[in-house]
Amino acid sequence: MVAIKAAEFAFPRMEAPDLDEMEEFLTHFGLVRAERTSDALYMRGADGHHHLHAVHKGGTKFIGFAYHAASEDDLKRLAKLPGASGIETLNEPGGGKRVRLKEPNGYQIEVIHGMSTVPATKVERDPVNTGSDPLRRKGRLMRLSKSPTMIQRIGHGVLSTPKVKETVTWFRETLGMIRSDDVYAGDKENVIGAFSRLDRGDEYVDHHVLFCVHNEKTGLNHVSYEAQDIDAVFQDHEHIKNVGKYEHMWGIGRHLLGSQVYDYWSDPWGRVHERWADTDRLNAANGGHLLSVEEGFQSQWGERPPERFIGHASP
Repeated sequence: MVAIKAAEFAFPRMEAPDLDEMEEFLTHFGLVRAERTSDALYMRGADGHHHLHAVHKGGTKFIGFAYHAASEDDLKRLAKLPGASGIETLNEPGGGKRVRLKEPNGYQIEVIHGMSTVPATKVERDPVNTGSDPLRRKGRLMRLSKSPTMIQRIGHGVLSTPKVKETVTWFRETLGMIRSDDVYAGDKENVIGAFSRLDRGDEYVDHHVLFCVHNEKTGLNHVSYEAQDIDAVFQDHEHIKNVGKYEHMWGIGRHLLGSQVYDYWSDPWGRVHERWADTDRLNAANGGHLLSVEEGFQSQWGERPPERFIGHASP
């Protein structure tokens, strides 16, 4: 039985030894400071959420993911689950109330309601001419804004785990996620990757809000954010490359499952952050699929993922 149906992905929570270095990376990545305290950094994007990324002064630990609840009643339901915290008041920028849980790999999962909002930032782009409609930008010149372009919103998180089935079952039963695509190797029961989306009924949502992928190591594979458009993915790739401080992990290409045009970069401590544009969007009626690894784990265009990305897990 499903405990609740989570409303949105909120943010990853992690640590960093140097908040100045972390803020510099995230600024080049396209996030902007929401608030900063003596021991924590909160970064936001263009949407109305107070923050989309939370970093605490410390080591290099990945702490966990946070999700927004649709109502405080959802928090009350979660607080009754085995091992759950009670309903807590969040004593940090953005505020709100939360319940803390542990998923099967031991990472903290927060479910939050009542976080404060901020005015959204809307950026207009000129229309793009196409072969089938070559006059969409009549008399107007395409001039892109300067990099870094602002991240629009958070997309999904990816966990590497040797316990794919157990982890996926937990998220689907606890937070009401539903299958988009499960990927198997050999026997169909041997699921080595699972793409799960939010269940918001008739409303269309991203192809996945969580991807769990098999790895003997446990940790964060990456966290993902939507760029303004495909131009922003390409132009900010060049911007981050020219900064010359950060490792490029993979891209640019277009996924098969989810269809995003992707680009992956590591922060100064190896935590991978993805910028993407143009995802598939599904509602509950679209159902889910089971595919072989040969069918599912490929790009529609772009280079194959390097081993350092496939095996990546930030603990």
